[in-house]
Amino acid sequence: MRLLGLLLAGLLALTGCATSAPEPTGDGSWSFTDDLGNTITLDERPTRIAGLTDVVASLWNYGIEPVATFGFTGISQDERFAGRDVSGVAELGPVYGQIDLEKLAAAQPDLIVTHAYPEDAAGSVDPRAPLYGFADLAQQEAVAQIAPIVAVKMDGSAVQVIDRTAELARALGADPAVIDSARAEYTAAADRLRAAAASGLQVLVVAAYPAEGCYVAKAPDDPTLTAFADLGVQFVDPGGDDYYWEVISWEKVGSLPADVVLDSGLDEMTPEQILAQPTFAITPAGRAGQVYPWVFASMDYAAQAAYMDELAGHLEDAHKVV
Repeated sequence: MRLLGLLLAGLLALTGCATSAPEPTGDGSWSFTDDLGNTITLDERPTRIAGLTDVVASLWNYGIEPVATFGFTGISQDERFAGRDVSGVAELGPVYGQIDLEKLAAAQPDLIVTHAYPEDAAGSVDPRAPLYGFADLAQQEAVAQIAPIVAVKMDGSAVQVIDRTAELARALGADPAVIDSARAEYTAAADRLRAAAASGLQVLVVAAYPAEGCYVAKAPDDPTLTAFADLGVQFVDPGGDDYYWEVISWEKVGSLPADVVLDSGLDEMTPEQILAQPTFAITPAGRAGQVYPWVFASMDYAAQAAYMDELAGHLEDAHKVV
């Protein structure tokens, strides 16, 4: 349940924010200042990268192959790595918070990469909580003893997060031509999504559970949805004061009329089961059968372009029902 995990992720961040690019230190060493304001300086550019699957997926799309990973699931179960040879990548744990420290040490990483999530709409972070992917601060500190940790903050618009991730990839030696080509694909996909969004369809983004109802995402609190909104996609605001989610019971799901529903696909209900839920089936989107996947694409130009093209296709195929 990645999206519920993202709710928890809002409580799993460290304080500070900086966006400075890597700078030469003048003595031949490598240096990078992450989004928490931490500057990592090494004797040479790191080549053995380990870390959160969300970040590693992006770096691999730029040609930076990892030596070890941890994350919401194991890399072998993560569809973002389908088609890649992961036999040489140490899977440190199959579920969130499980990190085999002995395996990590054996992989001999030079650098660990991960995300930091804010805990509220203001972008605040909790200095008492671990970064995303770690079970607790003790585990994070143990990992940091093996290799230094760099964090990219998941805040604001995905545009900034994607650009920042590309900066990290470039600092790690990614081919600039690969990054530029992916950026061109991203620009084209953004143009297509902007045109598709002009239809004015109202989009509701959810993670659905049989007993609890729908966790409805608040677009301003999610970097990717914020970026899509900036392109003109109109998201339904569920209201309420909670950060990121508002929980709507099945009895009240009709109070948020939408033309299109995007479902996480990683919760306990498939789109078919959602459409079969009686109170949802009578909503405008339910009657039209306009329920599509909400994909957690990694924060890089190529992955985001692929999902923007997919979402644009759904909006092009759907029609207004509210």
